[in-house]
Amino acid sequence: MPSAFSHAVAAVALGRAYTRRTLPPRFWILSAACAIAPDIDVLSNRFGFDHTTMIGHRGFTHSLFFAVVLSGLVTLLAFRKPVTGAGRLSLFSCFLAAAVSHSVLDAMVDGTLGVAFLAPFSSARFFLPWRPIVSSPIGWAFFSQAGATTFMNEFVWVWVPSLVVILAPWIRSLFLAKPGHSRGHVVLDTSPGENPTSS
Repeated sequence: MPSAFSHAVAAVALGRAYTRRTLPPRFWILSAACAIAPDIDVLSNRFGFDHTTMIGHRGFTHSLFFAVVLSGLVTLLAFRKPVTGAGRLSLFSCFLAAAVSHSVLDAMVDGTLGVAFLAPFSSARFFLPWRPIVSSPIGWAFFSQAGATTFMNEFVWVWVPSLVVILAPWIRSLFLAKPGHSRGHVVLDTSPGENPTSS
């Protein structure tokens, strides 16, 4: 599986792809949380559940059903009041995309245990045909040589595309900016006999 850091940055990229509006910090924090939450199933091993069961890793909490329920609860509980520029359905869709992105990325790893997208209705596990991402060590093992190798792999396949999306509005405005020229604003010409012109 990709690390929690990569899941979080992918969620931020999805949110930025959805809107360039200024949204409250809790939107970004909860988007990242929705993307990380499915990995709560790693705790199942501590309670004696085998990782291949429905409750095990990449099981129920990685399903589309869980993503829908999680996104609905986050939207209802954290956004009871309207948010300027984002309705509840839009917020729900963003959180859902963030949660589902976790399972999609997990289905792109080189591991041996697929993702139970259809749980709890089916225990079938799935991988995507293209799997370039290296499985990340779990827990403190991430902060090791193996973790460093994993992060470099994730940087190429997750961070670079995500950062392009996140920084795209800034890059676009940087290249389109022209000195002394304001797009969409009226430029006043003070020369005698001339009328103001719109840029």
